[in-house]
Amino acid sequence: MKRALFAFSLLLSIAAQGQNLEGVINDSEGNALQDVGVFNKNSGQHSHSDVSGNFLLLNTSVNDSIYFSSLGYATKLWVVKKEDMAKPISIVMESASISLDQVVLTSKVDVLSQLVDIDVEASPVKSSQEILRKVPGLIIGQHAGGGKAEQIFLRGFDIDHGTDISISVDGLPVNMVSHAHGQGYADLHFVIPETIENINFGKGPFYAEQGNFNTAGYVDLHLRKSIDNNMASVEIGQFNTQRFLGMFNVMDTGNSDAYIASELYLTDGPVESPQNFNRVNIMGRYRYKLPGHQELLLTASHFTSKWDASGQIPQRAVDQGLISRFGSIDDTDGGETSRTNILLNHHKTLQDGGAIRSKAYVSQYDFELYSNFTFFLDDPINGDQIKQKESRMTVGAETIYENYKKNWGSEGLAYRGGIGFRYDNSDDNELSHTLNRQTVLNSISYGDIDEVNTYGFFDAKLKWGDFMFNPSVRLDYFKFDYVNKLSELYDNQSQDKLAFSPKFNTTFTPNLNTQFFLKAGMGFHSNDTRVVVANNGEDVLPAAYGIDLGTIVKPADKLVLNATLWSLFMDQEFVYVGDAGIVEPSGKTRRLGLEVGARYQAADWLYLYVDGNYTHARSTDEPDGEDYIPLAPDFTTSGGFTVDAPNGISGGINYRYVDDRAANEDNSIVADGYFVTDANINYSLKNWTFGIIVENLFDTDWNETQFATESRLFNEADPVEEIHFTPGTPFYLRGKVSVTF
Repeated sequence: MKRALFAFSLLLSIAAQGQNLEGVINDSEGNALQDVGVFNKNSGQHSHSDVSGNFLLLNTSVNDSIYFSSLGYATKLWVVKKEDMAKPISIVMESASISLDQVVLTSKVDVLSQLVDIDVEASPVKSSQEILRKVPGLIIGQHAGGGKAEQIFLRGFDIDHGTDISISVDGLPVNMVSHAHGQGYADLHFVIPETIENINFGKGPFYAEQGNFNTAGYVDLHLRKSIDNNMASVEIGQFNTQRFLGMFNVMDTGNSDAYIASELYLTDGPVESPQNFNRVNIMGRYRYKLPGHQELLLTASHFTSKWDASGQIPQRAVDQGLISRFGSIDDTDGGETSRTNILLNHHKTLQDGGAIRSKAYVSQYDFELYSNFTFFLDDPINGDQIKQKESRMTVGAETIYENYKKNWGSEGLAYRGGIGFRYDNSDDNELSHTLNRQTVLNSISYGDIDEVNTYGFFDAKLKWGDFMFNPSVRLDYFKFDYVNKLSELYDNQSQDKLAFSPKFNTTFTPNLNTQFFLKAGMGFHSNDTRVVVANNGEDVLPAAYGIDLGTIVKPADKLVLNATLWSLFMDQEFVYVGDAGIVEPSGKTRRLGLEVGARYQAADWLYLYVDGNYTHARSTDEPDGEDYIPLAPDFTTSGGFTVDAPNGISGGINYRYVDDRAANEDNSIVADGYFVTDANINYSLKNWTFGIIVENLFDTDWNETQFATESRLFNEADPVEEIHFTPGTPFYLRGKVSVTF
């Protein structure tokens, strides 16, 4: 009898261990939550929810303690009952302040993005420049009076304005192909910083959903779907700076809500010739939702900006006392630009448990920029000022189908496939030699550009034990057309090309506090249409080959460490040519790097973070000693701390550091590094917040952007090649008052 009872008990135990727990996870409004971590404290089994909020947890028994955890939500404990094993359970997650203890290291390939979400929550962006600085290892610089897109540095790249990083806003592409100033030009100034909810990013060419320019990485900003309160703020500071912001709810009727946001920014800057900078932004967003079924977002925005610029100045002019660090050789540089966007995002959950995500967009963009990089090198009488101008219409659409199959692997197979297109029509794309922003002396190039990119991709994620395998593939087709309007006869040139980009990512997650990952894949950046047709279709879509090996660990609930060893090989580098104001193709390059980072929530009110990045970047086509990649940074680091005390005081201090780096191929000209510290402090009283913002707290002399350029001043007989720079902002104090209602 005892043996029979023992055998029966053993069978029950085995049966219990073999049971699975199923369910669906939603937020308090009924919206499905994806990638929620599900952890069985008793057995150690872990899982996560799919795109429809469904989850499957193996080897679950009655009375097991199940924890549900997701960033921005309070961790939920569920003790399994007998009836839970018979039918799917329903879990509702409640919103909570973002904290490091909510990070669960499941089998996602972009866990680091969750950590940056915490950075954004702990220290919200205060200016357009700070948006991209939130990405670990990404450094930016401005060199045209605040109106031009920033220069970007990442993973040993001088990316210029976006040649090797894909940037988007809720799926709306920011990069401009075949732009008048530079390939991949990405101007984010149409985004109002306070509308940003979080940042999704990835480094390397490993992501099937990302296409053109995704070589060093990608960044996708996510805007707030709705706002809880109305807000108005005023900011006033040195250099005749003024900023006004308003965000207002205009509709909230059950399934529909909407808000508008607007910004006016004015400044003269720290330079001796006033920048006369002004920028106006306005954005409206409408949301229609049926919880658990579908959501539609309609976003419309308009941005316009004008400015004067002092341009880049040669070091010798400062050394000789001809001008100060904030002076100019030609202060007639500057420009104006505008962009109007309409973006539609739609998400629908299907009856089979899958989902469809779609987007469509149209954007009208205008750009006119005046620059003088070489002063009197080519024209000793009139000077070398150039005008770059274009008017562009961009339209595109994309649809992605996602689903999840239970009977694959230990946790099921998640897969998705997508198709889409993008069409750019850039009319009157112009490069001209000008005088004083008034007179066109001669046209260098002038024509119409039409560029089409159609694409499809497939991505799968198979969980097998502690491993997750993520194979994917992407296929892009490009058609390039250029009509040369300087030709006496009609001259329409055309080329087309295919790009095939396979990728494979693997994660190993032995527990919820440790993840190892291996990523490998191909990406590409397209060449400028004018270069493509001029070279008869050669080097149209140069490929990038990347591999990452790394880990993310949580040795304590509120401490996260990460490290990545990586390599990236480029078939063709793009190099900025200052005297022509264009980007030209160069040779093959190889980069090896190491990235490390740490984030620590020392207390509920104190958050610390630091990132360090080392890169060895060289051209493979040149001999030793002449193989440096101009302006490629070899070491950068950034970090800081933020405080959010219960007595209403908040703020923080952050720094960024860039090491000295080669400015030309043989390292005979060096771009100076810098260490700059910013700070802010705020005091909140009821619905009012009073703040002080300080850029360059210690008033460091630093050069924000630098180039090795050959130029000639008006009194020089021979040209000189040396560092030309834009001075970094000195000590810069601003005060801010905001109110919510």
